[in-house]
Amino acid sequence: MAKSLTYKILEKHLVTGRLVPGEEIGIRIDQTLTQDATGTMAYLQFEAMDIPRVRTEVSVSYVDHNTLQQGFENADDHRYLQTVAAKYGVFFSRPGNGICHQVHLERFGKPGKTLLGSDSHTPTGGGIGMLSIGAGGLDVAVAMGGGEFFIIAPEVIKVELSGKLRDWVSAKDVILHVLSVLSTKGNVNRVLEYAGKGVETLSVPERATIANMGAETGVTTSIFPSDKVTRAFLKAQNRVGDYIPLKADKNAEYTRVLQVDLSALEPLAAMPHSPGNIEKVRNLAGKKVDQVAIGSCTNSSLRDLLVVGAILKGKKVHPGTSLVISPGSRQVFSMISRNGTLSSMIDAGARIMESTCGFCIGNGQAPSTNAVSVRTNNRNFEGRCGTQSAGIYLASPETAALCAIKGEFTDPLSEGENAFPEIKVPSRFDVDDSMILAPEPGTGTVDVFRGPNIGPPPVNVPMLDDLRGEVAIKVGDKITTDHIMPAGARLKYRSNIKKYSEYVFEGVDPGFPKKAAALRDSGKAVFIVAGESYGQGSSREHAAICPMYLGVKAVIAKSFERIHSANLVNFGILPLVFDRMEDYERLVTGTEIELSGILSALENNNTLAARDLTRRCDISLKFSLSRRQRDIIRSGGLLNYTKNDAQRSIE
Repeated sequence: MAKSLTYKILEKHLVTGRLVPGEEIGIRIDQTLTQDATGTMAYLQFEAMDIPRVRTEVSVSYVDHNTLQQGFENADDHRYLQTVAAKYGVFFSRPGNGICHQVHLERFGKPGKTLLGSDSHTPTGGGIGMLSIGAGGLDVAVAMGGGEFFIIAPEVIKVELSGKLRDWVSAKDVILHVLSVLSTKGNVNRVLEYAGKGVETLSVPERATIANMGAETGVTTSIFPSDKVTRAFLKAQNRVGDYIPLKADKNAEYTRVLQVDLSALEPLAAMPHSPGNIEKVRNLAGKKVDQVAIGSCTNSSLRDLLVVGAILKGKKVHPGTSLVISPGSRQVFSMISRNGTLSSMIDAGARIMESTCGFCIGNGQAPSTNAVSVRTNNRNFEGRCGTQSAGIYLASPETAALCAIKGEFTDPLSEGENAFPEIKVPSRFDVDDSMILAPEPGTGTVDVFRGPNIGPPPVNVPMLDDLRGEVAIKVGDKITTDHIMPAGARLKYRSNIKKYSEYVFEGVDPGFPKKAAALRDSGKAVFIVAGESYGQGSSREHAAICPMYLGVKAVIAKSFERIHSANLVNFGILPLVFDRMEDYERLVTGTEIELSGILSALENNNTLAARDLTRRCDISLKFSLSRRQRDIIRSGGLLNYTKNDAQRSIE
């Protein structure tokens, strides 16, 4: 039977289950990556499993999110990450070495391998032919210990690329077009698989841009074939030995085929406040731009910055506009400093940032009040940039660079093809791995550093058969993990759950933490009611851990996004879905709810008896959980489940 590329890789890594779309499967993970915002908790959870050494082929710990060391917390966490990596067999990419996805693509990514990362943009690795999936830190910790990673066997959508991109149109415009077709919801448990003659015209960094921002559609991952372009990239990185050719079988079947003519695309932008709010740049022409930020894991490759530098050369940033640029890796930073590109940027008036995530997650470079900020990153959720009133527009490096020069949106195609600068990406990259520290050969000589901000991961209690409590908050559609757990400066509390929990829903309802804690302390269950696509965005498992710490026992929503739903289960919180949408309309903050017969429902049913005690009426709820997930909920979370499973194997 002809197979898609996705299912070829899944088949080689299958451990449990059947490769039938819609069924749960467990797969072997070859590589893992973590970053400091999510990795600290992941390693604390790994330590809690009492496994002496990671059991993957390669595991890498990156420090790229919270490099601003205001206060001791971030610096302490970085010391913890470095020492715990050395002890347990993990490579450590030091602060300043670059963004995890960019560096992993350059130095570790291998076609045909599986990669699990505690970051939702781990699918960037699909640009090099890896099956790369984002997950919560606890899932990554289990994978580091040699455990399976469980997903729903996905439906595969084929994205057939034809033609070739015109000058001034780039890979960012490709994925923005895909988002305009698929939107940001309704794509759970699907994979985007790129194919067609157009693929051959895209470099690996361009493919990685497309795969990276595929995360915004809600799919499990995106993947490109491994071909001569892949080989050239690996050869340039002095890793040609890692190359293998990979592609789908000729007659492979797909759930859907999306045709994209690259030559017909034009510059696009995502308008506030969603990556799926797509508009043509020509329709925005003349709109004043206050700030431009170029970088992030989506658009900070050498190719992107060579283009930006060439556009800026001999010109000046508009006096009413601020321009910041963050190279994606030390390799990129070093190479643009040697070939004159960096000088062109500096001479134009750009401010050069560290090779980090920085502005993308709200760590610095917050725009002014009511500002229009054009950025090359992947998310523009309200307030994520650090300024609640700012409007963030997502665009390509080409569009962003023109905005910086002109101080307003300009249709790049109006510049003319002759105005597009010629660039030449070198056939060899500068390779220097001195800032990637290899782990110690043994575990006995390393003392793990723990600062006062680091505490053990909280553990939940087993699920009760009956829960009685109150709706502590009701929210609408497309609530992101940034809404639930603020990023930016608050991330420094990532390893201090008690403190970080004080900021749950900070931008939505600042009173939620005290309200939830009071209910918890009085013995009542805490419930969250939500609309569609609850938990969009980051893989940040703190959006489940902190609510769990505050006593949240169930989230009742119209629908969930994949990673967050899995994280809720991992921490013993029931993800429940309304059977009747009118019940969502009826429930309000303060409504008293009773859930009955939970344990028996987990054993035998997909529905749960619920009662609105305030209005004295029944609520129809359902859930979609595998047998394994039901057992995890019953145990009170994955840590309890893993320990119980280990105990059973001993007995």
